[in-house]
Amino acid sequence: MPSITSNSTPHNRILRSHAAVLKPPITSPSKPTLPSRCSNENDVVSIHSGDKKAESDSVYAKPDSDHIVATALDCTPQTHKVRSRAVLEAPTFPSATHSPSKWKSQRRCISASPHTSLIESKVDSVCGADTQAKSGAGKFKWNPNDGEQLRVVKEALHVSTEPSRIACREDEQNTVLEFCKACVEQEKAGSLYICGCPGTGKSLTMERVKGLLLNWATESGFMRPDVLSVNCTSFVNTSDIFTKILELNQPPGKKSSATPLRQLQNTYSQKSSRNNMVLILADELDYLITKDRAVLHDLFMLTTLPFSRCILIGIANAIDLADRFLPRLASLNCKPIVVTFRAYCKDQILRILQERLSELPYIVFQHQALELCARKVAAASGDMRKALCICRSAIEMLEAEIRESTSKSNTSLEEKASSEQKTTTSDHMKKHGFDTVRIDHMALSLSKTYRSPVVDTIQSLPLYQQIVLCSSMKHFRGTKKEIILGELYKSYVGICKLSQIQPAGFLEFSDMCRVLNDQGLIKLGQSRDDKLKKVTLKVDEADITFALQGIRFFQNCIQ
Repeated sequence: MPSITSNSTPHNRILRSHAAVLKPPITSPSKPTLPSRCSNENDVVSIHSGDKKAESDSVYAKPDSDHIVATALDCTPQTHKVRSRAVLEAPTFPSATHSPSKWKSQRRCISASPHTSLIESKVDSVCGADTQAKSGAGKFKWNPNDGEQLRVVKEALHVSTEPSRIACREDEQNTVLEFCKACVEQEKAGSLYICGCPGTGKSLTMERVKGLLLNWATESGFMRPDVLSVNCTSFVNTSDIFTKILELNQPPGKKSSATPLRQLQNTYSQKSSRNNMVLILADELDYLITKDRAVLHDLFMLTTLPFSRCILIGIANAIDLADRFLPRLASLNCKPIVVTFRAYCKDQILRILQERLSELPYIVFQHQALELCARKVAAASGDMRKALCICRSAIEMLEAEIRESTSKSNTSLEEKASSEQKTTTSDHMKKHGFDTVRIDHMALSLSKTYRSPVVDTIQSLPLYQQIVLCSSMKHFRGTKKEIILGELYKSYVGICKLSQIQPAGFLEFSDMCRVLNDQGLIKLGQSRDDKLKKVTLKVDEADITFALQGIRFFQNCIQ
Protein backbone atom coordinates (compact mmCIF):
# COMPACT_ATOMS: atom_id res chain seq x y z
CA MET A 1 0.00 0.00 0.00
CA PRO A 2 1.57 3.33 -1.02
CA SER A 3 2.32 5.82 1.67
CA ILE A 4 0.57 9.22 1.72
CA THR A 5 2.80 12.27 2.11
CA SER A 6 2.07 15.01 4.59
CA ASN A 7 1.11 17.54 1.96
CA SER A 8 -1.45 15.38 0.15
CA THR A 9 -4.41 16.07 2.37
CA PRO A 10 -7.74 16.92 0.73
CA HIS A 11 -7.41 20.48 1.92
CA ASN A 12 -3.99 20.80 0.33
CA ARG A 13 -5.30 19.36 -2.92
CA ILE A 14 -7.96 22.06 -3.03
CA LEU A 15 -5.34 24.71 -2.42
CA ARG A 16 -3.20 23.22 -5.20
CA SER A 17 -6.11 23.39 -7.58
CA HIS A 18 -6.51 27.04 -6.60
CA ALA A 19 -2.92 27.70 -7.41
CA ALA A 20 -3.33 26.07 -10.79
CA VAL A 21 -6.28 28.22 -11.65
CA LEU A 22 -4.86 31.56 -10.50
CA LYS A 23 -2.15 32.91 -12.84
CA PRO A 24 0.35 34.13 -11.81
CA PRO A 25 0.44 32.37 -8.43
CA ILE A 26 0.45 34.26 -5.16
CA THR A 27 4.10 34.71 -4.17
CA SER A 28 3.66 36.40 -0.85
CA PRO A 29 0.88 36.18 1.73
CA SER A 30 1.30 39.85 2.53
CA LYS A 31 0.89 40.98 -1.07
CA PRO A 32 -1.88 39.22 -2.95
CA THR A 33 -1.57 38.62 -6.66
CA LEU A 34 -3.51 40.99 -8.87
CA PRO A 35 -6.36 39.46 -10.84
CA SER A 36 -5.70 39.09 -14.54
CA ARG A 37 -8.49 41.54 -15.40
CA CYS A 38 -6.70 44.44 -13.63
CA SER A 39 -3.93 46.25 -15.41
CA ASN A 40 -1.83 47.33 -12.42
CA GLU A 41 -1.81 47.56 -8.70
CA ASN A 42 -3.83 50.72 -8.60
CA ASP A 43 -6.68 48.94 -10.31
CA VAL A 44 -7.36 46.78 -7.27
CA VAL A 45 -9.97 48.85 -5.45
CA SER A 46 -11.65 46.09 -3.48
CA ILE A 47 -8.63 45.01 -1.37
CA HIS A 48 -7.45 47.74 0.97
CA SER A 49 -4.24 47.78 2.97
CA GLY A 50 -4.70 46.23 6.37
CA ASP A 51 -7.84 44.38 5.32
CA LYS A 52 -6.76 40.92 6.45
CA LYS A 53 -10.21 39.52 6.15
CA ALA A 54 -10.26 40.31 2.45
CA GLU A 55 -6.91 38.55 1.94
CA SER A 56 -7.94 35.47 3.86
CA ASP A 57 -11.21 35.29 1.99
CA SER A 58 -9.43 35.52 -1.33
CA VAL A 59 -6.96 32.74 -0.48
CA TYR A 60 -9.01 30.27 1.51
CA ALA A 61 -12.37 30.72 -0.21
CA LYS A 62 -13.98 27.59 -1.63
CA PRO A 63 -14.87 28.45 -5.22
CA ASP A 64 -17.17 26.44 -7.42
CA SER A 65 -15.94 27.84 -10.73
CA ASP A 66 -13.34 30.10 -12.24
CA HIS A 67 -15.79 33.00 -12.17
CA ILE A 68 -16.34 32.69 -8.43
CA VAL A 69 -12.61 32.36 -7.79
CA ALA A 70 -11.94 35.51 -9.78
CA THR A 71 -14.56 37.50 -7.94
CA ALA A 72 -13.49 36.29 -4.50
CA LEU A 73 -10.60 38.73 -4.46
CA ASP A 74 -12.96 41.57 -5.24
CA CYS A 75 -15.58 41.17 -2.53
CA THR A 76 -15.31 43.47 0.46
CA PRO A 77 -18.39 44.44 2.44
CA GLN A 78 -18.31 47.91 0.89
CA THR A 79 -18.03 46.42 -2.57
CA HIS A 80 -21.07 44.24 -1.96
CA LYS A 81 -23.07 47.30 -0.99
CA VAL A 82 -22.03 49.37 -4.00
CA ARG A 83 -22.54 46.47 -6.39
CA SER A 84 -26.00 45.75 -5.07
CA ARG A 85 -26.97 49.38 -5.60
CA ALA A 86 -25.45 49.39 -9.05
CA VAL A 87 -27.47 46.33 -9.98
CA LEU A 88 -30.66 48.00 -8.84
CA GLU A 89 -29.83 51.27 -10.60
CA ALA A 90 -28.78 49.66 -13.90
CA PRO A 91 -31.59 47.60 -15.37
CA THR A 92 -29.33 46.28 -18.14
CA PHE A 93 -26.81 44.78 -15.69
CA PRO A 94 -26.17 41.10 -16.48
CA SER A 95 -27.76 38.62 -14.15
CA ALA A 96 -25.85 36.01 -12.16
CA THR A 97 -27.03 33.24 -14.47
CA HIS A 98 -25.03 34.62 -17.41
CA SER A 99 -21.75 33.00 -18.43
CA PRO A 100 -18.54 34.36 -16.82
CA SER A 101 -17.15 35.39 -20.20
CA LYS A 102 -20.08 37.79 -20.85
CA TRP A 103 -20.02 39.31 -17.39
CA LYS A 104 -18.40 42.77 -17.22
CA SER A 105 -17.44 44.64 -14.11
CA GLN A 106 -18.54 48.25 -13.62
CA ARG A 107 -15.12 49.12 -12.18
CA ARG A 108 -12.61 48.15 -14.89
CA CYS A 109 -11.53 51.71 -15.62
CA ILE A 110 -8.72 53.32 -13.67
CA SER A 111 -10.93 56.29 -12.81
CA ALA A 112 -13.62 54.08 -11.36
CA SER A 113 -14.30 53.98 -7.64
CA PRO A 114 -16.69 52.10 -5.37
CA HIS A 115 -18.95 55.19 -5.27
CA THR A 116 -18.82 56.15 -8.95
CA SER A 117 -22.04 54.48 -10.06
CA LEU A 118 -23.85 55.67 -6.97
CA ILE A 119 -22.77 59.30 -7.43
CA GLU A 120 -23.61 59.25 -11.13
CA SER A 121 -27.01 57.81 -10.46
CA LYS A 122 -27.69 60.53 -7.90
CA VAL A 123 -26.55 63.24 -10.32
CA ASP A 124 -28.71 61.79 -13.09
CA SER A 125 -31.70 61.61 -10.80
CA VAL A 126 -31.27 65.24 -9.72
CA CYS A 127 -30.85 66.45 -13.31
CA GLY A 128 -33.87 64.45 -14.39
CA ALA A 129 -35.92 65.93 -11.58
CA ASP A 130 -34.87 69.44 -12.56
CA THR A 131 -35.78 68.80 -16.20
CA GLN A 132 -39.13 67.41 -15.20
CA ALA A 133 -39.76 70.39 -12.92
CA LYS A 134 -38.91 72.82 -15.69
CA SER A 135 -41.04 71.08 -18.29
CA GLY A 136 -44.05 70.72 -16.01
CA ALA A 137 -43.68 73.97 -14.14
CA GLY A 138 -46.90 75.97 -13.96
CA LYS A 139 -47.36 79.69 -13.83
CA PHE A 140 -46.33 81.74 -10.84
CA LYS A 141 -48.58 84.05 -8.89
CA TRP A 142 -48.05 87.66 -9.78
CA ASN A 143 -47.03 90.59 -7.61
CA PRO A 144 -49.69 93.33 -7.67
CA ASN A 145 -47.17 95.78 -6.17
CA ASP A 146 -45.04 95.48 -9.30
CA GLY A 147 -46.09 98.37 -11.52
CA GLU A 148 -44.83 96.74 -14.71
CA GLN A 149 -46.71 93.49 -14.07
CA LEU A 150 -49.84 95.48 -13.24
CA ARG A 151 -49.57 97.43 -16.48
CA VAL A 152 -49.11 94.26 -18.55
CA VAL A 153 -52.14 92.57 -16.96
CA LYS A 154 -54.40 95.57 -17.48
CA GLU A 155 -53.21 95.93 -21.05
CA ALA A 156 -53.99 92.27 -21.77
CA LEU A 157 -57.54 92.80 -20.51
CA HIS A 158 -58.12 96.09 -22.30
CA VAL A 159 -60.87 96.28 -24.91
CA SER A 160 -58.57 97.87 -27.49
CA THR A 161 -55.95 95.09 -27.17
CA GLU A 162 -56.28 92.71 -30.08
CA PRO A 163 -55.80 89.08 -28.99
CA SER A 164 -53.41 86.74 -30.82
CA ARG A 165 -56.36 84.71 -32.11
CA ILE A 166 -60.12 85.20 -32.25
CA ALA A 167 -61.79 82.49 -30.20
CA CYS A 168 -65.40 81.32 -30.48
CA ARG A 169 -65.97 83.12 -33.78
CA GLU A 170 -64.32 80.67 -36.17
CA ASP A 171 -67.51 79.81 -38.08
CA GLU A 172 -68.53 83.43 -38.64
CA GLN A 173 -64.99 84.36 -39.65
CA ASN A 174 -64.78 81.54 -42.19
CA THR A 175 -68.19 82.46 -43.66
CA VAL A 176 -67.17 86.06 -44.29
CA LEU A 177 -63.70 85.15 -45.54
CA GLU A 178 -65.00 82.60 -48.05
CA PHE A 179 -67.54 85.15 -49.30
CA CYS A 180 -64.78 87.70 -49.90
CA LYS A 181 -62.52 85.12 -51.57
CA ALA A 182 -65.29 84.16 -53.97
CA CYS A 183 -65.85 87.80 -54.91
CA VAL A 184 -62.13 88.35 -55.59
CA GLU A 185 -61.75 85.13 -57.61
CA GLN A 186 -64.81 85.77 -59.77
CA GLU A 187 -64.26 89.56 -59.87
CA LYS A 188 -67.87 89.97 -58.88
CA ALA A 189 -69.41 92.52 -56.51
CA GLY A 190 -71.46 91.50 -53.51
CA SER A 191 -72.84 92.69 -50.20
CA LEU A 192 -73.00 91.22 -46.74
CA TYR A 193 -74.68 92.45 -43.57
CA ILE A 194 -73.28 91.53 -40.13
CA CYS A 195 -75.50 92.08 -37.11
CA GLY A 196 -75.32 91.23 -33.45
CA CYS A 197 -75.47 92.65 -29.94
CA PRO A 198 -72.67 94.93 -28.72
CA GLY A 199 -69.52 93.18 -27.61
CA THR A 200 -69.95 90.01 -29.70
CA GLY A 201 -66.73 90.40 -31.73
CA LYS A 202 -68.10 91.81 -35.00
CA SER A 203 -65.58 94.58 -35.62
CA LEU A 204 -62.66 92.52 -34.33
CA THR A 205 -63.53 89.63 -36.61
CA MET A 206 -63.82 91.89 -39.64
CA GLU A 207 -60.39 93.37 -39.02
CA ARG A 208 -58.97 89.87 -38.88
CA VAL A 209 -60.80 88.92 -42.10
CA LYS A 210 -59.30 91.95 -43.82
CA GLY A 211 -55.77 90.85 -42.98
CA LEU A 212 -56.41 87.23 -43.96
CA LEU A 213 -57.94 88.26 -47.28
CA LEU A 214 -54.97 90.44 -48.23
CA ASN A 215 -52.50 87.68 -47.36
CA TRP A 216 -54.52 85.12 -49.31
CA ALA A 217 -54.68 87.36 -52.39
CA THR A 218 -50.89 87.83 -52.35
CA GLU A 219 -50.15 84.12 -51.92
CA SER A 220 -52.71 83.04 -54.53
CA GLY A 221 -51.56 85.49 -57.21
CA PHE A 222 -54.67 87.70 -57.26
CA MET A 223 -54.60 91.46 -57.19
CA ARG A 224 -54.87 92.75 -53.65
CA PRO A 225 -58.19 94.56 -53.15
CA ASP A 226 -58.26 98.14 -51.99
CA VAL A 227 -59.65 98.34 -48.46
CA LEU A 228 -61.77 101.11 -46.98
CA SER A 229 -62.61 100.80 -43.26
CA VAL A 230 -64.94 103.51 -42.04
CA ASN A 231 -66.98 104.16 -38.94
CA CYS A 232 -70.23 105.76 -39.99
CA THR A 233 -70.49 107.74 -36.76
CA SER A 234 -67.58 109.93 -37.95
CA PHE A 235 -69.52 111.36 -40.89
CA VAL A 236 -71.07 114.79 -40.54
CA ASN A 237 -73.37 114.03 -43.45
CA THR A 238 -74.46 110.50 -44.26
CA SER A 239 -73.64 111.02 -47.94
CA ASP A 240 -69.95 111.54 -47.08
CA ILE A 241 -69.44 107.79 -47.35
CA PHE A 242 -69.72 108.08 -51.14
CA THR A 243 -66.90 110.64 -51.12
CA LYS A 244 -64.67 108.17 -49.24
CA ILE A 245 -65.43 105.41 -51.73
CA LEU A 246 -64.81 107.71 -54.68
CA GLU A 247 -61.30 108.52 -53.42
CA LEU A 248 -60.33 104.88 -53.98
CA ASN A 249 -61.77 104.72 -57.50
CA GLN A 250 -60.70 108.11 -58.85
CA PRO A 251 -57.22 109.63 -59.04
CA PRO A 252 -56.73 112.68 -56.81
CA GLY A 253 -57.08 116.13 -58.37
CA LYS A 254 -59.80 115.18 -60.81
CA LYS A 255 -62.82 117.44 -60.43
CA SER A 256 -66.37 116.92 -61.56
CA SER A 257 -69.60 118.80 -61.21
CA ALA A 258 -71.54 115.60 -60.45
CA THR A 259 -72.15 114.40 -56.93
CA PRO A 260 -69.91 111.63 -55.52
CA LEU A 261 -72.81 109.18 -55.73
CA ARG A 262 -73.43 110.01 -59.41
CA GLN A 263 -69.73 109.67 -60.22
CA LEU A 264 -69.63 106.23 -58.57
CA GLN A 265 -72.69 105.13 -60.51
CA ASN A 266 -71.13 106.28 -63.76
CA THR A 267 -67.85 104.52 -62.91
CA TYR A 268 -69.49 101.20 -62.10
CA SER A 269 -71.82 101.36 -65.09
CA GLN A 270 -69.04 101.19 -67.66
CA LYS A 271 -65.96 99.06 -68.03
CA SER A 272 -62.88 100.49 -66.38
CA SER A 273 -59.17 99.82 -66.65
CA ARG A 274 -58.97 99.11 -62.93
CA ASN A 275 -59.01 95.40 -62.22
CA ASN A 276 -58.68 95.25 -58.46
CA MET A 277 -61.69 94.96 -56.18
CA VAL A 278 -62.66 97.40 -53.42
CA LEU A 279 -63.48 96.03 -49.95
CA ILE A 280 -65.66 98.42 -47.93
CA LEU A 281 -66.08 97.76 -44.20
CA ALA A 282 -68.81 100.09 -42.96
CA ASP A 283 -69.06 99.85 -39.17
CA GLU A 284 -72.07 101.26 -37.29
CA LEU A 285 -74.08 101.09 -40.50
CA ASP A 286 -77.33 102.04 -38.78
CA TYR A 287 -76.07 105.65 -38.50
CA LEU A 288 -76.66 105.99 -42.24
CA ILE A 289 -80.41 105.60 -41.79
CA THR A 290 -82.24 108.72 -42.84
CA LYS A 291 -85.92 109.48 -43.06
CA ASP A 292 -86.15 108.37 -46.66
CA ARG A 293 -83.42 105.73 -46.15
CA ALA A 294 -82.01 106.77 -49.51
CA VAL A 295 -78.33 106.67 -48.48
CA LEU A 296 -78.55 103.10 -47.22
CA HIS A 297 -80.37 101.93 -50.34
CA ASP A 298 -78.00 103.72 -52.72
CA LEU A 299 -74.99 102.23 -50.91
CA PHE A 300 -76.16 98.65 -51.38
CA MET A 301 -77.28 99.33 -54.94
CA LEU A 302 -73.68 100.12 -55.91
CA THR A 303 -73.00 96.36 -55.77
CA THR A 304 -75.70 95.64 -58.42
CA LEU A 305 -74.24 97.82 -61.20
CA PRO A 306 -72.88 95.85 -64.19
CA PHE A 307 -69.19 96.70 -63.74
CA SER A 308 -69.19 97.23 -59.98
CA ARG A 309 -66.14 96.02 -58.11
CA CYS A 310 -67.42 96.72 -54.59
CA ILE A 311 -67.43 94.15 -51.81
CA LEU A 312 -69.64 95.85 -49.24
CA ILE A 313 -69.74 94.58 -45.65
CA GLY A 314 -72.05 96.49 -43.36
CA ILE A 315 -71.77 96.05 -39.58
CA ALA A 316 -74.43 97.13 -37.08
CA ASN A 317 -75.77 96.26 -33.64
CA ALA A 318 -79.40 96.40 -34.75
CA ILE A 319 -80.56 92.86 -35.34
CA ASP A 320 -83.92 94.05 -36.69
CA LEU A 321 -82.25 96.25 -39.30
CA ALA A 322 -82.30 93.38 -41.76
CA ASP A 323 -85.99 92.75 -41.11
CA ARG A 324 -86.84 96.42 -41.67
CA PHE A 325 -84.79 96.99 -44.83
CA LEU A 326 -84.22 93.58 -46.40
CA PRO A 327 -87.65 93.48 -48.14
CA ARG A 328 -86.96 96.80 -49.88
CA LEU A 329 -83.40 95.77 -50.74
CA ALA A 330 -84.70 92.47 -52.11
CA SER A 331 -87.08 94.34 -54.39
CA LEU A 332 -84.10 96.38 -55.64
CA ASN A 333 -82.13 93.18 -56.31
CA CYS A 334 -79.44 94.08 -53.79
CA LYS A 335 -80.38 91.91 -50.85
CA PRO A 336 -77.23 91.23 -48.76
CA ILE A 337 -76.25 87.97 -47.11
CA VAL A 338 -76.92 88.19 -43.37
CA VAL A 339 -74.43 86.82 -40.80
CA THR A 340 -75.61 87.02 -37.18
CA PHE A 341 -73.19 87.14 -34.25
CA ARG A 342 -74.95 85.64 -31.26
CA ALA A 343 -74.27 86.79 -27.71
CA TYR A 344 -71.47 84.93 -25.96
CA CYS A 345 -72.47 82.16 -23.57
CA LYS A 346 -70.78 81.42 -20.24
CA ASP A 347 -68.30 78.88 -21.61
CA GLN A 348 -67.27 81.16 -24.47
CA ILE A 349 -66.66 84.16 -22.19
CA LEU A 350 -64.62 82.00 -19.82
CA ARG A 351 -62.57 80.60 -22.71
CA ILE A 352 -61.81 84.05 -24.13
CA LEU A 353 -60.72 85.37 -20.73
CA GLN A 354 -58.49 82.36 -20.14
CA GLU A 355 -56.88 82.67 -23.58
CA ARG A 356 -56.08 86.33 -22.98
CA LEU A 357 -54.58 85.53 -19.58
CA SER A 358 -52.72 82.44 -20.83
CA GLU A 359 -50.16 84.67 -22.54
CA LEU A 360 -49.09 86.04 -19.15
CA PRO A 361 -46.33 84.19 -17.23
CA TYR A 362 -48.18 84.35 -13.92
CA ILE A 363 -51.54 83.58 -12.36
CA VAL A 364 -53.73 86.65 -11.85
CA PHE A 365 -57.26 85.36 -11.19
CA GLN A 366 -58.72 82.49 -9.26
CA HIS A 367 -60.63 80.19 -11.59
CA GLN A 368 -63.79 80.63 -9.52
CA ALA A 369 -63.57 84.41 -9.96
CA LEU A 370 -63.38 84.13 -13.75
CA GLU A 371 -66.25 81.66 -13.78
CA LEU A 372 -68.41 84.02 -11.69
CA CYS A 373 -67.71 86.85 -14.13
CA ALA A 374 -68.55 84.67 -17.13
CA ARG A 375 -71.82 83.47 -15.60
CA LYS A 376 -73.03 86.95 -14.66
CA VAL A 377 -72.11 88.59 -17.96
CA ALA A 378 -73.61 85.76 -20.01
CA ALA A 379 -76.86 85.98 -18.04
CA ALA A 380 -77.02 89.77 -18.38
CA SER A 381 -75.97 90.55 -21.96
CA GLY A 382 -73.20 88.30 -23.29
CA ASP A 383 -71.10 91.43 -23.92
CA MET A 384 -67.40 90.48 -23.96
CA ARG A 385 -66.32 94.08 -23.56
CA LYS A 386 -68.31 94.25 -20.34
CA ALA A 387 -66.54 91.13 -19.07
CA LEU A 388 -63.12 92.66 -19.77
CA CYS A 389 -64.06 95.88 -17.96
CA ILE A 390 -65.33 93.90 -14.95
CA CYS A 391 -62.05 91.96 -14.75
CA ARG A 392 -60.05 95.18 -14.83
CA SER A 393 -62.28 96.60 -12.13
CA ALA A 394 -61.69 93.48 -10.01
CA ILE A 395 -57.94 94.11 -10.25
CA GLU A 396 -58.55 97.63 -8.97
CA MET A 397 -60.47 96.13 -6.04
CA LEU A 398 -57.39 94.05 -5.21
CA GLU A 399 -55.18 97.13 -5.46
CA ALA A 400 -57.40 99.03 -3.04
CA GLU A 401 -57.34 96.13 -0.58
CA ILE A 402 -53.53 95.94 -0.73
CA ARG A 403 -53.19 99.68 -0.16
CA GLU A 404 -55.48 99.53 2.84
CA SER A 405 -53.70 96.51 4.30
CA THR A 406 -50.26 98.00 3.67
CA SER A 407 -51.19 101.29 5.33
CA LYS A 408 -52.40 99.46 8.41
CA SER A 409 -49.28 97.31 8.48
CA ASN A 410 -47.02 100.34 8.14
CA THR A 411 -48.82 102.14 10.94
CA SER A 412 -48.33 99.22 13.31
CA LEU A 413 -44.67 98.71 12.31
CA GLU A 414 -43.39 102.30 12.32
CA GLU A 415 -40.74 101.61 14.94
CA LYS A 416 -39.22 98.63 13.07
CA ALA A 417 -36.38 98.76 10.58
CA SER A 418 -37.21 99.23 6.92
CA SER A 419 -35.86 95.81 5.94
CA GLU A 420 -37.91 94.06 8.58
CA GLN A 421 -40.90 96.10 7.60
CA LYS A 422 -40.65 95.00 3.95
CA THR A 423 -40.31 91.37 4.93
CA THR A 424 -43.26 91.57 7.27
CA THR A 425 -45.40 93.30 4.66
CA SER A 426 -44.54 90.67 2.07
CA ASP A 427 -45.36 87.85 4.47
CA HIS A 428 -48.58 89.63 5.41
CA MET A 429 -49.59 89.79 1.73
CA LYS A 430 -48.90 86.10 1.20
CA LYS A 431 -50.73 85.19 4.38
CA HIS A 432 -53.90 87.01 3.36
CA GLY A 433 -53.78 85.90 -0.29
CA PHE A 434 -53.23 89.31 -1.88
CA ASP A 435 -51.40 87.82 -4.87
CA THR A 436 -54.50 86.80 -6.87
CA VAL A 437 -57.87 88.32 -7.69
CA ARG A 438 -60.30 86.33 -5.57
CA ILE A 439 -63.99 85.67 -5.97
CA ASP A 440 -64.92 88.38 -3.45
CA HIS A 441 -63.10 91.00 -5.56
CA MET A 442 -65.04 89.85 -8.61
CA ALA A 443 -68.33 89.98 -6.70
CA LEU A 444 -67.65 93.60 -5.71
CA SER A 445 -66.79 94.50 -9.29
CA LEU A 446 -69.97 92.87 -10.59
CA SER A 447 -72.03 94.67 -7.96
CA LYS A 448 -70.46 97.97 -8.96
CA THR A 449 -71.12 97.35 -12.66
CA TYR A 450 -74.67 96.03 -12.56
CA ARG A 451 -76.00 97.95 -9.59
CA SER A 452 -79.06 100.03 -10.46
CA PRO A 453 -80.55 103.01 -8.57
CA VAL A 454 -83.33 100.68 -7.40
CA VAL A 455 -80.79 98.51 -5.57
CA ASP A 456 -79.35 101.54 -3.79
CA THR A 457 -82.85 102.64 -2.81
CA ILE A 458 -83.76 99.22 -1.38
CA GLN A 459 -80.52 99.01 0.59
CA SER A 460 -81.11 102.44 2.13
CA LEU A 461 -84.56 101.50 3.46
CA PRO A 462 -85.18 100.88 7.18
CA LEU A 463 -85.33 97.24 8.25
CA TYR A 464 -89.12 97.13 8.68
CA GLN A 465 -89.71 98.55 5.19
CA GLN A 466 -87.28 95.99 3.77
CA ILE A 467 -89.32 93.28 5.48
CA VAL A 468 -92.50 94.64 3.86
CA LEU A 469 -90.81 94.60 0.46
CA CYS A 470 -89.52 91.07 1.05
CA SER A 471 -93.04 89.92 2.06
CA SER A 472 -94.54 91.31 -1.13
CA MET A 473 -91.81 89.64 -3.23
CA LYS A 474 -92.65 86.22 -1.76
CA HIS A 475 -96.30 86.66 -2.71
CA PHE A 476 -95.55 87.69 -6.30
CA ARG A 477 -93.21 84.77 -7.02
CA GLY A 478 -96.17 82.74 -8.23
CA THR A 479 -98.78 83.70 -10.80
CA LYS A 480 -100.28 86.45 -8.68
CA LYS A 481 -99.83 89.97 -9.99
CA GLU A 482 -101.54 91.78 -7.11
CA ILE A 483 -102.61 91.20 -3.50
CA ILE A 484 -104.75 93.04 -1.01
CA LEU A 485 -103.09 94.88 1.85
CA GLY A 486 -104.67 92.66 4.53
CA GLU A 487 -103.07 89.47 3.12
CA LEU A 488 -99.73 91.23 2.76
CA TYR A 489 -99.91 92.25 6.44
CA LYS A 490 -100.43 88.61 7.50
CA SER A 491 -97.33 87.61 5.52
CA TYR A 492 -95.39 90.44 7.12
CA VAL A 493 -96.40 89.35 10.63
CA GLY A 494 -95.40 85.75 9.83
CA ILE A 495 -91.89 86.80 8.81
CA CYS A 496 -91.48 88.93 11.93
CA LYS A 497 -92.57 86.12 14.25
CA LEU A 498 -90.33 83.65 12.45
CA SER A 499 -87.41 85.99 13.03
CA GLN A 500 -88.52 86.75 16.61
CA ILE A 501 -89.09 90.44 15.84
CA GLN A 502 -92.01 92.43 17.25
CA PRO A 503 -94.24 93.26 14.24
CA ALA A 504 -95.69 96.74 13.72
CA GLY A 505 -99.41 97.38 13.97
CA PHE A 506 -101.60 97.52 10.88
CA LEU A 507 -101.82 101.33 10.85
CA GLU A 508 -98.03 101.64 11.02
CA PHE A 509 -97.75 98.91 8.37
CA SER A 510 -100.14 100.86 6.13
CA ASP A 511 -97.99 103.99 6.52
CA MET A 512 -94.87 102.04 5.53
CA CYS A 513 -96.64 100.84 2.38
CA ARG A 514 -97.49 104.45 1.48
CA VAL A 515 -93.80 105.38 1.79
CA LEU A 516 -92.84 102.49 -0.51
CA ASN A 517 -95.53 103.62 -2.93
CA ASP A 518 -94.11 107.15 -2.98
CA GLN A 519 -90.65 105.77 -3.79
CA GLY A 520 -92.05 103.77 -6.70
CA LEU A 521 -91.24 100.33 -5.26
CA ILE A 522 -94.87 99.20 -4.93
CA LYS A 523 -98.19 100.50 -6.21
CA LEU A 524 -100.97 100.96 -3.67
CA GLY A 525 -104.52 101.00 -5.00
CA GLN A 526 -107.52 103.04 -3.81
CA SER A 527 -110.20 101.71 -1.42
CA ARG A 528 -112.24 102.95 1.51
CA ASP A 529 -111.07 100.01 3.57
CA ASP A 530 -107.28 99.99 3.91
CA LYS A 531 -107.20 96.20 4.19
CA LEU A 532 -108.83 95.87 0.76
CA LYS A 533 -106.35 98.10 -1.06
CA LYS A 534 -104.59 96.25 -3.85
CA VAL A 535 -100.79 96.10 -3.79
CA THR A 536 -98.64 95.58 -6.91
CA LEU A 537 -94.88 95.16 -6.99
CA LYS A 538 -93.20 97.74 -9.28
CA VAL A 539 -89.59 96.55 -9.15
CA ASP A 540 -87.89 93.42 -10.40
CA GLU A 541 -87.59 90.55 -7.94
CA ALA A 542 -83.94 90.12 -8.96
CA ASP A 543 -83.17 93.66 -7.75
CA ILE A 544 -84.73 92.91 -4.37
CA THR A 545 -82.81 89.65 -4.07
CA PHE A 546 -79.54 91.30 -5.08
CA ALA A 547 -80.04 94.19 -2.66
CA LEU A 548 -80.89 92.00 0.34
CA GLN A 549 -78.59 89.03 -0.27
CA GLY A 550 -75.81 90.50 1.87
CA ILE A 551 -78.06 90.81 4.95
CA ARG A 552 -78.10 87.64 7.05
CA PHE A 553 -81.62 88.36 8.30
CA PHE A 554 -83.07 87.92 4.78
CA GLN A 555 -81.13 84.81 3.76
CA ASN A 556 -84.05 82.48 4.52
CA CYS A 557 -86.69 84.95 3.37
CA ILE A 558 -85.38 85.46 -0.15
CA GLN A 559 -84.75 81.78 -0.86
